[in-house]
Amino acid sequence: MKEISLGMARAVILAAGDGKRMNSAKPKVLMNVLFQPMLGWVLDSVEDAGIKHENTAVVVGSNAEQVLDYLEKREGNYPHFFQHERKGTGHAVLQAFTQAEESATAQVKPASGLLQIKQKFPRFAAGGSPDDDVLVLCGDAPFMNSQTIKDAYIQHKKDDNDITVITAKVEPAGNYGRIKRDKNSNRLISIVEMKDCSPAELLINEVNSGAYWFKTERLLWALPQLQNNNKSGEFYLTDTAQLLNQKAGTYTADDSVIVLGANDRRQLRELNELMADKIYDRHYSEGVDIIGHNVIIGKDVKIARDTLIMPNTIIKGKTSIGSGCVIGPDTYIDNCTIHENVVLNSVQAFDSTIENNVKAGPFVHIRPGTVLRKGVKIGDFVEVKNSQIGEGTSLAHLTYIGDSDVGKKVNFGCGCVTANYDGLGKYRTVIGDNAFIGCNTNLIAPVEVGANSTTAAGSTITKNVPDGALAIERGQMNIKENWYKNNLRVRKAEEKKGNA
Repeated sequence: MKEISLGMARAVILAAGDGKRMNSAKPKVLMNVLFQPMLGWVLDSVEDAGIKHENTAVVVGSNAEQVLDYLEKREGNYPHFFQHERKGTGHAVLQAFTQAEESATAQVKPASGLLQIKQKFPRFAAGGSPDDDVLVLCGDAPFMNSQTIKDAYIQHKKDDNDITVITAKVEPAGNYGRIKRDKNSNRLISIVEMKDCSPAELLINEVNSGAYWFKTERLLWALPQLQNNNKSGEFYLTDTAQLLNQKAGTYTADDSVIVLGANDRRQLRELNELMADKIYDRHYSEGVDIIGHNVIIGKDVKIARDTLIMPNTIIKGKTSIGSGCVIGPDTYIDNCTIHENVVLNSVQAFDSTIENNVKAGPFVHIRPGTVLRKGVKIGDFVEVKNSQIGEGTSLAHLTYIGDSDVGKKVNFGCGCVTANYDGLGKYRTVIGDNAFIGCNTNLIAPVEVGANSTTAAGSTITKNVPDGALAIERGQMNIKENWYKNNLRVRKAEEKKGNA
């Protein structure tokens, strides 16, 4: 289908559900699928489709403060409205308009309300006209994607529908509302909720996804006419299909997973597994190898071809990984930029940059603000925090480098520490190119070690070391004779042993 702009379209996202079966302090829409709340997946799809933040209203209910806090963290200007009572999806959508009407400064507010609105109508965003279209989505349907939204909108405009229902073919149809069509014309007649279906209607396998495109004016006409004479006693948004059936249509999605949501933790696990498989498929198509089990990759992760992801690896955030890398096993990466031909084995890395041909691990912790330049080698049990490590530098093992600027081709022996914190403030250590830091050296920041300098093993360096110098800073050995015999702790231990 051809592209079409959604710049003037609006969206209402239903996010008022309690999700009691999740047994969580969080509302259902904030339950995570691959590190992101289900609501976040829906908002991303709406944004990717081209609908602006300020034209995307979110209807909140239980634990509304948590949802609003999440919306604020997304830094989008999302209008929000409250559904204080759970009276169904139709009632929820109505809140996005009636509450806006109460706060609007419309020139005309007919006494008979929304039924009589012709030229002026309630708006949840600035601008617009009665010819606008509005998208309604469920906030707990993370598989609804931007392409489906756009293709359904094209169908909606092409057929000049008052309502276009996004449907899918599902076997078995389970608890989903059934799409009921005229047997002769195949025209959409209504949507029947599962609990209200007759035995014949239960056999229908075309189901409602919970996503709709409406002409705004026609939606406003239909909402006040909804009735709650059903088994749930709720006002169903699905009943608008029957009210608008003279110009009602459908768009059938290519992938039936768009209908999926989760009502409990078991279903949430299934969503995570399905989403993980979808992300695997994308990376497979882009030339990435993923082997073994327990690999989890977030939606925003980018991986170049010929990179291998090993078992028990988690990659999340805005991480980007270049080609020819080996990541894992047993590795956790969050918001990192990793260049080409990098090997990370049993590494945890956060908010850092790792350049070409770096090798790290096992048991390495790379903390935020770190930059590892080309060819850096890091061995086992090393932690680097907020530091620049120069090209070709080697941190062999059992070393902590914090708040440091390290030059090229520096060699650290075993057990070295940059002591960056004195209990009150943190200070930086600067080490020049080609320096040699001997085993068990403590560098007490702020301190500088010059290029081509050496620190003797076991030294505690408290003063700057000039270029090319050897720094030896050890305390004089002081031997206490008969220490074992006169040691109070030893004597008490022996007395206790003798009394046993």
